[in-house]
Amino acid sequence: MLSQVQREGLKSLNRTELRDLGLLYRQISTDLSTVRSDPASTQQARYLNQLLGRAHNSIYIGRKRSINTVLEFYWRAYPRIFRRLLPYTLTATALFAVGAIGGAFVTLSHPEFMRSFLGPNMVDTIERHEMWTHSILSIKPQASSRIMTNNMSVAFTTFAAGITAGIGTIYMLFFNGLMLGVIGSACWLSDMSLQLWSFVAPHGVLELPAIFIAGGAGLRLAQALLFPGLLSRRDSLAAGGSESVQLLVGVIPMLFVAGLIEAFISPSSLPVSLKFFLGAISLLSLLSYLARGFPVTPGSAP
Repeated sequence: MLSQVQREGLKSLNRTELRDLGLLYRQISTDLSTVRSDPASTQQARYLNQLLGRAHNSIYIGRKRSINTVLEFYWRAYPRIFRRLLPYTLTATALFAVGAIGGAFVTLSHPEFMRSFLGPNMVDTIERHEMWTHSILSIKPQASSRIMTNNMSVAFTTFAAGITAGIGTIYMLFFNGLMLGVIGSACWLSDMSLQLWSFVAPHGVLELPAIFIAGGAGLRLAQALLFPGLLSRRDSLAAGGSESVQLLVGVIPMLFVAGLIEAFISPSSLPVSLKFFLGAISLLSLLSYLARGFPVTPGSAP
């Protein structure tokens, strides 16, 4: 297998062969430790050590990444990764939705809750029928950078919190959903729903799915930690971490575009109908892109 890799590269191996190569690499490491304890097996130990070195170089050696490699990952590989890990993203979406529904229910049944949760200043602003986002317009470039940084921080924190056995990821998803539910209900009580959702729609259709996907990556990390199966916990975490990081990387362009829209379009004076239209176009574009990872016909190869 290593000779084939040296001749044709890792791309020449299929998925099963790549998995077998990793398994054989770990087995040879164990064999080498055993053989080294036998003074009469010096030749075998030397051979296994060389074989292990070749395997290590083939598996772990870095290769230069061209722009074409990056584009290939996003255009072809990422939709398949998203599809494979879709159950985790759906679970993250459900956790967010539970928080949003809970926040809306509590706020509508006990309106005083929103004042303690959001703070009196923000509630007073809503009750005066003022949006708290107008200040973005005066500092668009700086606001865009700050928004991107904040959104990526939330996404990466939601993912990284998966290492806490998923507790941190679940909290982040539920809390952000709760906040959206409370704000949405507070604006509804003050007849500001149109202003709120026309602001959220253009960028939210990218920003929210990005948070859900990052949450799914965190849950995949937690699953690898809690349920290693036949693998050791360390190997399970390494495999799960690799998959979850690949899933997380896909949200970076989404958050970049969402940050630009949130700074330049969402708080602008564009007609409300146009904002909703732009949101619909962004959502359809995202869904079309992610749908590339799903088979076109039953029985198609993933």
